[in-house]
Amino acid sequence: VMVWLRRCTHYLFIVVVAVNSTLLTINAGDYYFYTDWAWTSFVVFSISQTFMLTVGACYYLTFTGVPGTATYYALIMTVYTWIAKGAWFALGYPYDFIVTPVWLPSAMLLDLAYWATKKNKHSLILFGGVLVGMSLPLFNMVNLITVADPLETAFKYPRPTLPPYMTPIEPQVGKFYNSPVALGAGAGAVLACTFAALGCKLTTWTYRWMAA
Repeated sequence: VMVWLRRCTHYLFIVVVAVNSTLLTINAGDYYFYTDWAWTSFVVFSISQTFMLTVGACYYLTFTGVPGTATYYALIMTVYTWIAKGAWFALGYPYDFIVTPVWLPSAMLLDLAYWATKKNKHSLILFGGVLVGMSLPLFNMVNLITVADPLETAFKYPRPTLPPYMTPIEPQVGKFYNSPVALGAGAGAVLACTFAALGCKLTTWTYRWMAA
């Protein structure tokens, strides 16, 4: 009974975390619309994506103990997001906003850190966390570059009333304007270690709950 309870709890957690990852990242490129605060938003969105990827991937990785499952988890996130974007497309939302698989290379680095250190959890937290935190903003900028120009899209897909974020506004220089990738990577490198530790702790909590 306990084996099946453990498996079901594990799969439930994976579904819950992966779905929430998708919900959080579904508009991963849309901060391009917030013209006044585009780069500030970029940093915030990069960190939020780093959080969801690192927590879920580390949980999956330490629960299974198999290097490679972090990448598999990122693939789940990517496919879920594509499905959701496809649903939005069916509702008339422009499919230019497809999310590129930005999480996969960062998740591969997590797997690499876990595998190269012979499944050392603390190395996963420290090295893996830093690698994800530093790499994801870089890949996220690639995602941003591939997103269609928002003003062009606004005229291409006219609506009776344009939502506020589609209204053309003159860009203002925010205080984070100079290097959003560097700022996101710097903050991410520090925070992602905490995120990774939380993901590992989820495994401990899950086992304890099931053993009680």
